Amino acid sequence: MNKYRETWKLVLQRALEEEGLDPADPRQIVAETPPRPELGDIAFPMFSYSRRLKKSPQEIAIRLERRLRERGAPLEAGSVAVQGPYLNVRLHRPSVTAEVLEAVRARGDLYGQDEAYRGRKIMVEFSCPNTNKPLHLGHLRNDAIGMSMARIMAARGAEVLKVNLINDRGVHICKSMLAYRRYGGGTTPEAAGIKGDHLVGNFYVRYAELAKQEPSVEEEVRRMLQAWESGDREVRELWRKMNGWTLEGIAETYRRTGAEFDRIYYESETYLLGREEVLKGLEQKIFSREKDGSVWADLTPYGLERKVLLRADGTSLYLTQDIGTAVQRHRDWPFDQLIYVVANEQRYHFQVLFKVLELLGHPWCGNLHHLAYGMVNLPEGKMKSREGTVVDADDLLAELQELALAEIKDKERELEVENLDETAAKIALGALHYYLLQASPYKDIIFNPRESISFTGDTGPYLQYNGARISSMLRKFGQREARYRGGRFLPQLLKAECEWEILKLMASYPDTVALAAEQYNPSLIAAHLYELAKLYSGYYHDVPVLQDPNADLVVSRIGLASFVLQVLKNGLRLIGVPFLEKM
Repeated sequence: MNKYRETWKLVLQRALEEEGLDPADPRQIVAETPPRPELGDIAFPMFSYSRRLKKSPQEIAIRLERRLRERGAPLEAGSVAVQGPYLNVRLHRPSVTAEVLEAVRARGDLYGQDEAYRGRKIMVEFSCPNTNKPLHLGHLRNDAIGMSMARIMAARGAEVLKVNLINDRGVHICKSMLAYRRYGGGTTPEAAGIKGDHLVGNFYVRYAELAKQEPSVEEEVRRMLQAWESGDREVRELWRKMNGWTLEGIAETYRRTGAEFDRIYYESETYLLGREEVLKGLEQKIFSREKDGSVWADLTPYGLERKVLLRADGTSLYLTQDIGTAVQRHRDWPFDQLIYVVANEQRYHFQVLFKVLELLGHPWCGNLHHLAYGMVNLPEGKMKSREGTVVDADDLLAELQELALAEIKDKERELEVENLDETAAKIALGALHYYLLQASPYKDIIFNPRESISFTGDTGPYLQYNGARISSMLRKFGQREARYRGGRFLPQLLKAECEWEILKLMASYPDTVALAAEQYNPSLIAAHLYELAKLYSGYYHDVPVLQDPNADLVVSRIGLASFVLQVLKNGLRLIGVPFLEKM
């Protein structure tokens, strides 16, 4: 709809100039959506011109309407009417309808995409698991946001590189290793009968219990990290074995959720470059060394705190490796922007990281963006990995699939689907991704599995069901096509109010994709798809599309249904909700 708003802004700009009010830039003209459809399609408030003309907003609206009508109303682009202090525009429906439907038909799977970001290289980092535990619900939100943002940026024409950073070294990794060394008894995932990431995660929880009983074990962990960084053969061998178990398990979870990466970085391979950068800063007197040997950055002049970059024993921290990873990535693939999808708990960490990279003289540091998403909590409270109270990703997916199977059977739709288990898995994934993306990424959310799987309301399965229902109607039309032989697709026949509201939502879909990219907010697309599905569902209920005796009207309404389906499919792809033809 932005196209039509911009057209009318130019029309209004000329009228304002003739009234002695030149806004200088049509972008300064405010355009709104009327609160009720009967008021029109676009509303221009006149409040800002009242003082300059020394007249009431309504008087100004009346003068502008008169001037526009003098040009030969109704205008080709629509007509105008005054409603209090607003000049309301009613678009010319037949021409807009034909134009929107032709755009969807011509673009097909590409409808909603553009070339606005063409030539831009955008790197998106997401997931970034630790190799001391399996993926949990928090990772799933991270992955959903990261994959969606990558697709959205690509839809705007950017060249996108999806990257992952495996946090495979550090104190936290040594905790699982130490617990395994004490209590593992040489067991393996095969012997224990569980995925490798779950096995390693169990020892991470076991360590937390040990540390409560034996606080001195913390010193033992630090010595293990020193041994690792010194290349101790035995420690490194145990590290490689346990990391391998975890990475195999995590890869299996990625396959189930559809998370994919173009390049994977490992902290164990970048922390040394980070150390080099820190030591270089030390030589240049950007950083300072304390008496105990630790290296610090004084960031107090920039409104931040002093930050340690290397410990007294010479070992690296998260920040150290993040410095090295950023530098390595820009060497590998000189990006125009790097988006870090990381929870808002790390907001300060990234403020420090970006400032340190700036102090080190990296000119591209201004192209780094932290997409600080909110936490995922449970109805009973916050998750804690070390206490074993997280929602495991694999367990959650299994639970959602069971709930999906129950919903299918409860609605007696087993005969509608070709592969019950495969369909249930896709419904589960759609429920998960939609629930994690329907709220703004910047907000905390409470995840409720049973709510997410519902076939009604603001859920992924509801969108999937509406897509499947339209697909079913199109199949029925194909089976009865001979009945409507000679029927023509005539957009001008689609003149019911509900059809017009559907058309406007379809027209504004590309604008929503563009705004989602600008605001780093996939929830805008989720909300748009829900409104479209809800509106068409009401239309489907009230209008017997296949029953009208007018063959032209049936063919035109079937055409509308197919285009609604196209927009739904395009949007579902961007938010990671599988499309289902049968459900």
